[in-house]
Amino acid sequence: MKKRLLDIVAQFEEVEQKLAAPETSRDQNLMQTLARRHAELRPVIADFRHYQQIEADIAEYEQAAESGDEDLAEMAKQELPPLKNTLKELDQKLLVHLLPKDPSDNSNTIMEIRAGAGGDEASLFSGDLFRMYSRFAERNNYKIDVASSSVSGIGGFKEIVYLVQGVGSYSKLKFEGGVHRVQRVPETEASGRIHTSTVTVAVLPEAEEVDYEINPDDLRIDVYRSSGPGGQSVNTTDSAVRVTHIPTGLVVTCQDEKSQHKNKAKALKVLRSRLLQQEKAKQAAKIQDERRSMVGSGDRSEKIRTYNFPQGRITDHRIGFTTHRLQSVLEGELDELIEALAAEERLRLLGQSK
Repeated sequence: MKKRLLDIVAQFEEVEQKLAAPETSRDQNLMQTLARRHAELRPVIADFRHYQQIEADIAEYEQAAESGDEDLAEMAKQELPPLKNTLKELDQKLLVHLLPKDPSDNSNTIMEIRAGAGGDEASLFSGDLFRMYSRFAERNNYKIDVASSSVSGIGGFKEIVYLVQGVGSYSKLKFEGGVHRVQRVPETEASGRIHTSTVTVAVLPEAEEVDYEINPDDLRIDVYRSSGPGGQSVNTTDSAVRVTHIPTGLVVTCQDEKSQHKNKAKALKVLRSRLLQQEKAKQAAKIQDERRSMVGSGDRSEKIRTYNFPQGRITDHRIGFTTHRLQSVLEGELDELIEALAAEERLRLLGQSK
């Protein structure tokens, strides 16, 4: 581990030298690339330097403990245990720093929320989840850009697809994909009976053109007139766009913009991300099949989280995490949940790296 950390120190020093070079300031793209790399490495360097300092302090106190001076030896005995505990904590932090990074973590995020079982109540909860993620985005200075939506008759969404723009948004939101279950008494329920409904959430890293290249010959693009709720015309031009990827049959529609060009660009962005995710899923399935042949199936239930309104409780079934801060979470305070899921992911990766 120490050799890898020393290599990172050498990289950091090289980046600092380049940032200070006069010629770098004349190349804004290079400057931004170096600044991002500097920001990525800085926390690792800070923890490693702290680790080296604690190591040096421990060596000094161990020497003092064997010096024959009773006062120095007594002081060393008191100082060494907390220093060794700190060294263990830093050792763990440095291991986490060295874990392989998800290359998509810094990407923008495409989210797709769809009502599942439960009819109107499911579509209402789709709206609740969209508001929850929108408020979370506001808290993190991310921007929401809706690509397409289908509003239900009583409010909420049958389906909504949107882009979350912000560096690192995917690293935080990637754990949200799966089936979200809600248990509550609908406003229309006179008897007070609790209903259970489900909503599916798909989370994709935005794929750039360099990540997945689409052959234009594989696309069929149809344009039509947008229409809002109740058939009310949104505009008087054929600006809505439907893009079909012929080899896979994937279809993406976009009608939220008045410009046909903007709708097409958004639709292609969503399609590219879905195709990239499909390709990754194929690779993951192949690896999983190989793993199953060795250790058997360990898949969890498709249901990832339950929102229980009568008890004000949220349970994430993947990690057995429960909080009674349901209303706060629905206001976009997702950090506690996200950090618990990220910590579990780090432990899994640490287990694999040993």
